Amino acid sequence: MTPAPIVAEVPGTRNDAINLMVRHNLTGLPVIRSDDGKLVGIVSRKDVFRDTKEDQLSLIMKTNITSISYDRPVEEAAEILAKNRFHRLPVIMDSKLVGIITPTDLLRQAKNIKTDIVAEKLIKTTCVTAYEENPLAYTIAAMRISDVTAVPVLDAHGKLVGIFTDRDLFTDQMKEPETLKSMGISGAADYAGYRNVLPLFYSVDEKYFDDRKVSDYMVRDPITVYKKTNGADIAKMMLDYDFGQIPVRGNKDELVGMIYDVDVLRVITGNIND
Repeated sequence: MTPAPIVAEVPGTRNDAINLMVRHNLTGLPVIRSDDGKLVGIVSRKDVFRDTKEDQLSLIMKTNITSISYDRPVEEAAEILAKNRFHRLPVIMDSKLVGIITPTDLLRQAKNIKTDIVAEKLIKTTCVTAYEENPLAYTIAAMRISDVTAVPVLDAHGKLVGIFTDRDLFTDQMKEPETLKSMGISGAADYAGYRNVLPLFYSVDEKYFDDRKVSDYMVRDPITVYKKTNGADIAKMMLDYDFGQIPVRGNKDELVGMIYDVDVLRVITGNIND
């Protein structure tokens, strides 16, 4: 686990959480009650912009918290994250928050495990794709509805030509302080950090869509794995490249799906059927 994690507090505001995420390069935070330190919620980068009209952190955060005791085995933490597709799991000792476990923490163990599990056995979600000429507005709406933060991008012949993630949206705009001010955000030392905590802001502010296409923002020629790539090797690649997802190809280089970091945790549990 990561001990003594960065936390947000209630009472607090949406911008309090955003600034903490930016300052510490995080995508989510445990939330504690300021008067007694009790864990009361979790807030993620999706949560802070789900309802942009709500400012109170207590009304934005998730309050249905799953946690794990500090003395439980790593396999149990991996099972919880993989089964529920969680990206953060608070660690508790005597009802107090003492740490947090993320998929990245557990990938460090997964990469060293000898396993027969291969990529095609780890794919657990229907792959949502985008066409490179799709308008951004259409693709972002599809990502929000499908609850994904990344999509493989295909050309007119169905060939994989890129990958598009929510972070790619902010490459240009986040260099402009005026853009951040228009969102009611100020005071961050590193504006580029907002790319990590503003997923799909464009989905609530259509003036930024214009006539932009997926091809204008996607990463071209993405790194991929093949369906027979060993799961431990995939864990290592995700750590080496700081990826949360990797497209999977078949024998003829065709796209067969997408693997996410939480899927790879099944290398630790050995459970590929749940």
